[in-house]
Amino acid sequence: MLYGIAAATTALLLAAVLAALLRVPALRVGLVDRRRQRPVPLSGGVAVVLVTCLVMAAADWLGADPLDDEVRDLLVAGAAISVLGLVADVWRLKARFLVVGTAVAAAWVVPYADLGVLGGVLAVGWVTFVALAFRSLDHADGLAGTVGVLTAFGVAACAAAEVMDGPAGLLSVLAAALTGFLMHNWPPARVALGGCGALFAGFLLAVVAVTVRAGHGLAVNAGVLFALTAVAGADVVLVVLSRRLGGRPLPRRAPDHLGHRLRRLGLTGQGAAVLLGMAAFAGVLVAVLVHLGCVGAQALWWVAGVTPVVVLGLMRVPVGPPRGRRQGVSTQVTRQAPRQAPRQVSREVSRQVSAQVRPPLRVRNG
Repeated sequence: MLYGIAAATTALLLAAVLAALLRVPALRVGLVDRRRQRPVPLSGGVAVVLVTCLVMAAADWLGADPLDDEVRDLLVAGAAISVLGLVADVWRLKARFLVVGTAVAAAWVVPYADLGVLGGVLAVGWVTFVALAFRSLDHADGLAGTVGVLTAFGVAACAAAEVMDGPAGLLSVLAAALTGFLMHNWPPARVALGGCGALFAGFLLAVVAVTVRAGHGLAVNAGVLFALTAVAGADVVLVVLSRRLGGRPLPRRAPDHLGHRLRRLGLTGQGAAVLLGMAAFAGVLVAVLVHLGCVGAQALWWVAGVTPVVVLGLMRVPVGPPRGRRQGVSTQVTRQAPRQAPRQVSREVSRQVSAQVRPPLRVRNG
């Protein structure tokens, strides 16, 4: 008990300090996320990975909580996935490399003895999906960290109920590290998680959840695992459907995620993170209660029924630029042209031209 409190406190403080210290080096080397309105350094993921691994290694070295082979293999696999995510942050690897690398790491740590061959194959696919879903969830300030903290606490509670002290302690440290990271990631964010931290967190959560649920019924397992990661899964389904129906390629980035659509509805960045955090908490709570036997498996149908309704409802929210912004360039320049010099008007136009339009595509008048 005392070790758990000390480890979580240490992880929280170290993650907060390290994320701030790595911010300047990340800016200097160009390790930034340019999907947002301003470049945000991706130092948060590196801090979360380093702190989680260091705290667990220190506990093993001091003898306070020796790591068993299962937790040690999980940490090594998670660290390898984080390196792959960091490479993707720097060089923007194609999605197929992330899928293959995550699947190989998942195949190494999935408990085939408890799941069987078919169950193990399904578990590998689900772990890969969740890890990439958390990477996709890191599209808005404070979102991936909030959902990750709540999910980590839920899965840790399930592991503690099964007397799996190693996985439960690992996820408690991960949740504390994500909380320290959130001190700098809450909107407006000063650091971001990036593929390094998002893949690491999603991978650990998914593998521990599969391990905890091993030996239960397949249908109930599917419902519990879905409820634990309902928000991340809904974001992936929403993006895939939106891009397929819109005729857009899946790898191309666009503001069509959960957080983007909620912002289009008028929510602030903080409001979107809080709302999706509440949704994640509801799904995690149902999953934990079902796992503990406090409620029946029928409660999972609420999560399975509400999630598609939310996805279909948000599909109707437009993802293009707001109507006022489309006409903002011509209208604002026309109104201000008599009051400004020609050079000032041209500067106003250049500032409002979309950054996605490359210089060779811009055409001068006259």
